[in-house]
Amino acid sequence: MLTIGSPIPDVTLKGPDGRDFPLRSLRGRETVLFFYPKDDSPICTKEACSFRDSYEDFLAMGAEVVGISDDDADSHRRFAQRWSLPFTLLTDEGGKARNAFGIGRFLGVLKGRATFVVDRDGIIRAVIDDRFRARAHVQQALESLRAQRAAKV
Repeated sequence: MLTIGSPIPDVTLKGPDGRDFPLRSLRGRETVLFFYPKDDSPICTKEACSFRDSYEDFLAMGAEVVGISDDDADSHRRFAQRWSLPFTLLTDEGGKARNAFGIGRFLGVLKGRATFVVDRDGIIRAVIDDRFRARAHVQQALESLRAQRAAKV
């Protein structure tokens, strides 16, 4: 898995409108990228809703939140509507971003869950890798952003 200090890979995913969405387009703004296994699964829904519930906190710190799974745009649209998710969900066709970030499988079977806090230059500043404690991703991402802000002062 990519580590702190690594640049994010230059991969292109599909946006909610089906258009290409290059991750390099996120540069210039701090971003929290969270990879999750499946729309509407119990743990993934808890994670996405936790990001939703803290979304204003992320925005207040100048950070955007982006969710990534290999579900298609229609699935993402239904998931976002059902749970009132205010952030972008990207489609990782064929798992190319998941592979580029080095997110493995749990016990070789279940897709991994990982969150990356990325600075304005596209450099990873925090990695949260916890398959089952989805809500911890949100708390740790916020803590990382707060620490980065404190270090700049």
